Amino acid sequence: MFASRLLCFIAIVVMCAAPLAAEEIGSVSTVFKALGPNDKIVVEAFDDPKVAGVTCYLSRAKTGGIKGGVGLAEDTSDASVACRQVGPIHIDGKLKDGEVVFKKDLSMDFKTMQVVRFHDRKRDVLVYLVYSDKIIDGSPKNSVSAVAIEKNWKP
Repeated sequence: MFASRLLCFIAIVVMCAAPLAAEEIGSVSTVFKALGPNDKIVVEAFDDPKVAGVTCYLSRAKTGGIKGGVGLAEDTSDASVACRQVGPIHIDGKLKDGEVVFKKDLSMDFKTMQVVRFHDRKRDVLVYLVYSDKIIDGSPKNSVSAVAIEKNWKP
């Protein structure tokens, strides 16, 4: 009974902690590891959950080796984001500035990488910011991308 409750609790926490899952597009090896997978840069894609027609592409470092192979390694804070309009834009509900649209755990000690969205209403542009919430050397690494909301979008 206790085990089933614990598993249910863990499932709820995981669902709440990760607003969206990303689809891996590809990766490249950067450092050879004799034991376990190589260090690599992974490219992932995810759709904005509240803005149909916008897809973000995220590149991030993924640590390999034995610890990386079993999920115990801490990934670096290096990440980049590029968001693009891929179809007609439809906003589902009210957008809150700074809303998390993607979140990924980078280590066992609660280090996460997040993508948040802002709406520049003056220019009618969506701005996406990726950053790590664990400060490295006093300055968090980050990257930004912007998508103009095209009224008459054509592929």
